[in-house]
Amino acid sequence: MARKLRTRGNHEVVLNRSAGGDAGITFVLTLFGIVMFLPMYYTIIQSLKPLNELFYFPPRFYVTHPTLDNFADLFNLMGDSWVPFSRYIFNTVLISVGGTFGNLVLSSLCAYALAKIDFPGAKGFFWIIQKSLMFSATVTGIVNFITLSVLGWIDTYLAIIVPAWCSTLGLYLMKQFMESNVSTEVLESARLDGATELRTFWSIAMPMVKPAWLTLIIYSFQGLWNSGASTFIYSEQLKTLNYAISQITNGTIARSGASAAATVVMMIVPILVFVISQSNIIETMGSSGMKD
Repeated sequence: MARKLRTRGNHEVVLNRSAGGDAGITFVLTLFGIVMFLPMYYTIIQSLKPLNELFYFPPRFYVTHPTLDNFADLFNLMGDSWVPFSRYIFNTVLISVGGTFGNLVLSSLCAYALAKIDFPGAKGFFWIIQKSLMFSATVTGIVNFITLSVLGWIDTYLAIIVPAWCSTLGLYLMKQFMESNVSTEVLESARLDGATELRTFWSIAMPMVKPAWLTLIIYSFQGLWNSGASTFIYSEQLKTLNYAISQITNGTIARSGASAAATVVMMIVPILVFVISQSNIIETMGSSGMKD
């Protein structure tokens, strides 16, 4: 039986899909979900295995004698670090929050200008932004290092925070979402009522694209949280939690359990951030390609 699904505005989409089709889609999505969850499940199981079970071959997706000794070993190793572990946590939080905030502000402002303000060269700028997505961080690493060295930012927080502000992926996401979800007529009405361009951006455009900037926050925060920052930061007092844990757990086989526990610890914060905002991410992905 055909069913009607109401979308934005007064548009309607008629879906000719049977109950069997729904069941098939549900089955396929469930299967893909299980496959995608397996690495996370295996990581958690590994952290609960005693040392002798960690090296079974073939690997087992279950634990016979679960234990929390791996986490105890990890925290004991953290306590032996000559730099207070709270400093590593502070560095990671500062870099993650500072980089994410700057990325959100600059990406949103630039996306608003490209999407809703007609100015000469807008298409050319966006063309450059699109092409920049082709280059990985490895390709631009040498140029970035030289630039940061000339600015005197090597071995400072700025070497990680400022480049994060210039992420073109966030700009691309925000621009595409603003084009399809922010009504030009609404913006024109605000301008006619005397609102400044900045007020129009902040009070009208940004609330309309809340799912998009929440998605940008998650992606940016996860990338910075998991960053080792060892390429541009050399002082031990400025290094991040990810780098500190990797150094602590590297070495002998006896630290394999602590290493597995460290992986779970590093996963916790990004997963919590994602779970809290997952509905907004789904809305962003579902709406980014839609047009009125």
